Amino acid sequence: MTWSSRPLASDRPLDSPLSHLVDLDARSREIFKEIVETYLETGDPIGSRNISRRLTTALSPASVRNVMADLETLGLIYAPHTSAGRLPTELGLRFFVDALLEIGNLSDQERAGIDAQVRTTAQDRGVEALLNDASQLLSGLSRGAGVVVVGKADLRVKHVEFVRLDSKTALVVLVGENGSVENRIVDLPPGLPPSALVEASNYLNAHIRGRTLAEAIAVLRKVREEQQAELDELTRRLVETGIASWAGSAEETGGTLIVHGRANLLEDLSAQEDLERIRRLFDDLESKNELLQLLSLTDEGEGVRIFIGSENKLFSLSGSSLVVSPYRDETNRVVGVLGVIGPTRLNYGRVIPMVDYTARLVGKLVR
Repeated sequence: MTWSSRPLASDRPLDSPLSHLVDLDARSREIFKEIVETYLETGDPIGSRNISRRLTTALSPASVRNVMADLETLGLIYAPHTSAGRLPTELGLRFFVDALLEIGNLSDQERAGIDAQVRTTAQDRGVEALLNDASQLLSGLSRGAGVVVVGKADLRVKHVEFVRLDSKTALVVLVGENGSVENRIVDLPPGLPPSALVEASNYLNAHIRGRTLAEAIAVLRKVREEQQAELDELTRRLVETGIASWAGSAEETGGTLIVHGRANLLEDLSAQEDLERIRRLFDDLESKNELLQLLSLTDEGEGVRIFIGSENKLFSLSGSSLVVSPYRDETNRVVGVLGVIGPTRLNYGRVIPMVDYTARLVGKLVR
């Protein structure tokens, strides 16, 4: 059964190294598919004798070896060691995903399960819990790591409030239109009267409600120039400090990263280099590197994007795969990305429709 949802997004040019591979004959494609599907299922190389037994048409092991030699020359497969078995290269996996992969639909039961968990969370516990559960859900279904990236700079403000903690500090509470709530502690200007906190809250809510943080900063600068007398100096400093506390955070981190299922990435590691790769990945996930780049990579395309091995410069993911899809607000802006990180032998046919369906559902619920 083929996939009837949104198409896969692709940035691959027509003159890419894969463009001439579509001319492979049916026999070469069948043998290549056997090699890839064995790898995706077991992680092990497969030899010509076992391939010969699996083919739908009779072909001797010697003939299979001749085809395998051609596939190796094309850069689609390689021998991991001196055995007769072969594994797909990263180029081979890309060709398989782009040209040969049959992507099935989610079953009614799988859709119902995703719907029930995600919709219930959104109704009962809000958007932050929804995104957290979406990451956990994808991890459990894929046996990889579920990842969600939320762009803080795109957060639209619903309400801002200042709450005095003591004579020198206040808590700034920002509520987003997506239901998220964040707190920051800011220093108060010396001599600030209690009424200034209320005045600052009212001022911000009047001018920035419904705007993103970037838009809010631009509006406040313009209003400040046009209405210098509207606020006294101490209150103006409080307003600027309050909004800057989020603007600086958004610029530093690029967004919020939610990851579940890191332990799944430690399964089936076969070599020391695999452990080192996963260690680097964990370090990058902890430091939230390149989050804005991940958001921008999905901003122009509608479909699921797949990064295989060294194609992916994010999170030091060489040797791993990333399947991601954006989710959008009511204005069709990308406000976040969700997906699955896993080994290059990820079950793409199952993960792709799962990520796509979950992203579309989350997009509807965060509006």
